[in-house]
Amino acid sequence: MNQQESASGTAPRRVRRRGENSRGAALASHGVLTVASLIALFPVAWLVFLSLGPDKDDYLRPGAIWGKMTLDNYLFVLRDTKFFDWLTSTMIVTLGTTLIGVVISATTGYAVSRMRFPGYRKFMWVLLVTQMFPVAVLMVPMYQILSGLQLVDNYLGLILVYCTTTVPYCAWLMKGYFDTIPFEIDEAGRVDGLSPFGTFARLILPLAKPGLAVAAFYSFLTAFGEVAFASTFMLSDSKYTFAVGLQTFVSQYDAQRNLMAATAVLVAIPAAAFFYFVQRNLVTGLTAGGTKG
Repeated sequence: MNQQESASGTAPRRVRRRGENSRGAALASHGVLTVASLIALFPVAWLVFLSLGPDKDDYLRPGAIWGKMTLDNYLFVLRDTKFFDWLTSTMIVTLGTTLIGVVISATTGYAVSRMRFPGYRKFMWVLLVTQMFPVAVLMVPMYQILSGLQLVDNYLGLILVYCTTTVPYCAWLMKGYFDTIPFEIDEAGRVDGLSPFGTFARLILPLAKPGLAVAAFYSFLTAFGEVAFASTFMLSDSKYTFAVGLQTFVSQYDAQRNLMAATAVLVAIPAAAFFYFVQRNLVTGLTAGGTKG
């Protein structure tokens, strides 16, 4: 066979290895990924484009923006609105929710993963049940509780409200991730004389960085973009978060969509920066927690 092929001048056919795609399949997959990337990036690019229009009605005729692009919307938002007050409020609430939520979720997930106390299985299901109630049902009782504690129009009150949303999901997430860490590590810590908390803090947490990154990212985004609770419990306009501050550009009789677009672009910067810091561990944490438990 080889002699015949060499005699006829034809090269032997290349055999594809296992798992190796053909050139057509590779081109098709790259084409699909390119289209998906363009679809994902288009809303962001469109928002940036609309933010450069000087008039509030430019979104109705976007083609006219090309000849009059300006950064005046950004200058107005930074100088003539309460943008930096909203930034301060947002950072206090989101970082507070992230810190408290991750601490509670990590300790809860570790306790359920490692300790066998009465009702530990039902406890995790109770956490899920708390997520079944819509926001409209929870609004009035939460307002009454915060009012009794004098936490209405208070950062701590809003942080605690957000923790009721983030902790149940993050506790399940962390429990699944802790289940992937061998029990032998805990036993080695006890042999070395560490207390249960010392084992958790010095041995387990360093191994759980990917799971902690996912829990922190979820908590951050939940507090960063929530509107209903923030607009109800924060009464002072100087304590508005970004999500509530954006609503001030739209009233019953007027809508300054150019300023809203510019503010939305500026608002995205802190979220993008936070994602950059946690993205190294994000994919690992999202996949590892679902392998066991």
